Amino acid sequence: MKLYTKGGDKGSTSLIGGERVSKCDCRVEAYGTVDELTAHIGFLADRTMALYADSEPFIDDLKRINSTLMDIEALLAVGSGAEAKVKPLDSSRVEWLEGRIDDLQAQLKPLTSFTIPGGCELTSICHICRTICRRAERCAIAAAREHNIDTNAMVYINRLSDYLYALGRVLCDKMGKSEFIWEP
Repeated sequence: MKLYTKGGDKGSTSLIGGERVSKCDCRVEAYGTVDELTAHIGFLADRTMALYADSEPFIDDLKRINSTLMDIEALLAVGSGAEAKVKPLDSSRVEWLEGRIDDLQAQLKPLTSFTIPGGCELTSICHICRTICRRAERCAIAAAREHNIDTNAMVYINRLSDYLYALGRVLCDKMGKSEFIWEP
């Protein structure tokens, strides 16, 4: 199989089901931003493995998250009339993510001030992922205004930014570093 098809040389692409749209279509922007997020989460997983000896539970989380994000990309790439070709995201995935957020928060002291990115390399990468996740959410919301986008996919993206924030805080603590506190 060739990596290139030449089908997009004039600025269009096919969605699931064959509908051709501009590469500037809001759905393409949304699944492209989620794709960018998966790449950064992969980088986060690699750096976590390299820098933190007890990283296995976090790596398992990040692999599971990236698998779900691939499913969300497919949901965002559904063209007109092809809704039945991609299964909706099961609500149990959102529930799992919420449980992981709760588990991470239980390991931390409550916040008394806002934190800002930094403190350690892994925390900074988590913040990069978090901000890309927020952009992906904005893109998905824009797509949902024009197209039928799976509700659980939208909720999952929203929760994921919270998970990434909590993960950054936990990793900073586990690395023996101090979070950067915002002092207005």
